[in-house]
Amino acid sequence: MADSTQIFLILGLTLAAFAWGRFRYDLVALAALLATTLTGLVPASEAFLGFGHPAVITVAAVLVLSRGFERSGLVDVIAEQTLKVGEQLVWQVLVLTGTVLVLSAVMNNVGALALMLPVAMRMAREHARPPSLLLMPLAFGSLLGGLTTLIGTPPNIIISSYRAGQTGSAFGMFAFSPVGVGVALAGLGFIVLLGWRLTPRREGQASSDELFDTAHYLIEMRVEEDSKALGWSLRELQAALEEPVPVLAVVRDETRRAGHAFMGKLEVGDILLIEAGPDEMKLLEDKAGLRLGAEPNGDGNETDNEKSNETGDEGSEALKEEVLNEEASNKATSNKEASDSAVLAKSAAREDDGAEADEAQKQPRRLDSEGLQLVEAVVRNDSMMIHRTVVQLRLLNQHGLHLVAVARDGTRLKQRLRDIRFRAGDVLLLQGDEGGLGESLAILGCLPLASRNLTLGQPRLLALSLAIFALAIVAMLLDWLPAAVALSAAALVSLLAGVLPLREAYQAIDGPVIVLLGAMLPVGQALDTSGGAALIADQMLAMGRDWPVVATLAGLFGLSMLLSNVINNAAAALLMAPIAASLAKGFDASLDPFLMVVAVSASCAFLTPIGHQSNTLVMGPGGYRFSDYWKLGLPLSLVVILTAIPLILWIWPL
Repeated sequence: MADSTQIFLILGLTLAAFAWGRFRYDLVALAALLATTLTGLVPASEAFLGFGHPAVITVAAVLVLSRGFERSGLVDVIAEQTLKVGEQLVWQVLVLTGTVLVLSAVMNNVGALALMLPVAMRMAREHARPPSLLLMPLAFGSLLGGLTTLIGTPPNIIISSYRAGQTGSAFGMFAFSPVGVGVALAGLGFIVLLGWRLTPRREGQASSDELFDTAHYLIEMRVEEDSKALGWSLRELQAALEEPVPVLAVVRDETRRAGHAFMGKLEVGDILLIEAGPDEMKLLEDKAGLRLGAEPNGDGNETDNEKSNETGDEGSEALKEEVLNEEASNKATSNKEASDSAVLAKSAAREDDGAEADEAQKQPRRLDSEGLQLVEAVVRNDSMMIHRTVVQLRLLNQHGLHLVAVARDGTRLKQRLRDIRFRAGDVLLLQGDEGGLGESLAILGCLPLASRNLTLGQPRLLALSLAIFALAIVAMLLDWLPAAVALSAAALVSLLAGVLPLREAYQAIDGPVIVLLGAMLPVGQALDTSGGAALIADQMLAMGRDWPVVATLAGLFGLSMLLSNVINNAAAALLMAPIAASLAKGFDASLDPFLMVVAVSASCAFLTPIGHQSNTLVMGPGGYRFSDYWKLGLPLSLVVILTAIPLILWIWPL
């Protein structure tokens, strides 16, 4: 079998695996690398040289510097000003999209989106506006911003390194700016003036109150003298149920303790505040002997509220409303500790009680609410939770988190929590200790959607991080140091100066992306050395022989853009760069315009939620469906093509 046939077969299977999404893209890339090595397309001695490639080092350094910007308070300053925009939707879209566009030029575009996403959610909720109108423009803005500089997006770094290998000279820091800025401004103008009108209006689906309406699922269960659960710990209760039913709180002696922090044994009279539906309620009654309702009736029999179903007992409506209010307060004012006591109403009122008893029954009891912290979070593309269940992850035991609810595609899932296998873009409602929530979410690979704690950071660190980055840019512009060396030095100095702790620096490095780049670089070279790239280029040359070169450039642009919508944009750039070089050679034209076409098109994945992490991150919070993306993405892609090709031919003539 010819080498070109083998590489086409391997790449075909690789692309199918990327599009399928069953296995994470870094595992697919590693499998492709090993396959090309075992077939002899890549020499065994060179199989892992990609992990030391300047493009890989540069991406890692940019990720560390991006986290340093966040920690120093730079982004908080920008976000604080962003929230001051008025009530006009057009201005909100302009400010949010424009801000993330600028941030994406100097830091990783996924990181920029992750920082601005909570700001957009807060803005939508404060103005009672569907987040779906803001989040897709925000995601697309992060992609457009990455076009403007060398470090804005991995494809630019890859194309620059490829040019260095072909000509001995890499693209500079701002070599992408003349084309990238023009395309970004054209895209921004289209989104602000018209594009946002093409986004779906998911009325209330992604809002906190509608997406996770816990009022319909919160119940009170009482421990009685004959309850099987008497003397059990909450862990023993979960083991007996064989179902992770979230116990949000345990009320004892008018003191409420958060469920995740309750380590004692259940006693008679304890009241469990539980998030449960009809199936879970039956389990609690059958296997634990718990009774519905906060108080027993006068004769010791079960309360009349046993007839309650999915909506819970009617007498607990005041409790449910109060819990919802508390959740909203926690999310809207996450920068201060909750100081108000929660109010728990009696869960049942007997119809034959006297007026005095009935009035007493309605009087609230003031309880301690400390520790009952609920947070919404979205599952990232690189999360360890993907394709795993809550039982496999051991969320409570290992991470101290209760899973309360899951939403997917803008709708709350009704199936049992233990049976849900998480996907990228899922929105989770979690309960945990306020002090450890952030670290637990970072380990799991989740992005919190609660309002950001906007602070000005430390002025010294802010000035220092900007100065270090500026020196690295100067060193690159004056050709004192290559990009990989200059940015790595900047990252090292930031760590030594205390801008970023070493532990956070390692957490900032996106392992799956690093593995993807390191594995796919030799595979892309194999496409070139095997003659596969030349074969594809020959076919494109044959079809475009009677057409001007610009038509072939447009075809290359469209092919690369379509590829980036089904696989990672870095992988698309790695595969298309050798084809672009072969086309330039076939036309006896300059290499630069062909490489620029690949750089721009590989970063413009606007048609699907799987083409780029930014698109996936907003899918759950925005309540988007797969088919929603092309409605804005297709016309935006046409705007990009019509803007980019003339600019490329003007700045980088054939």
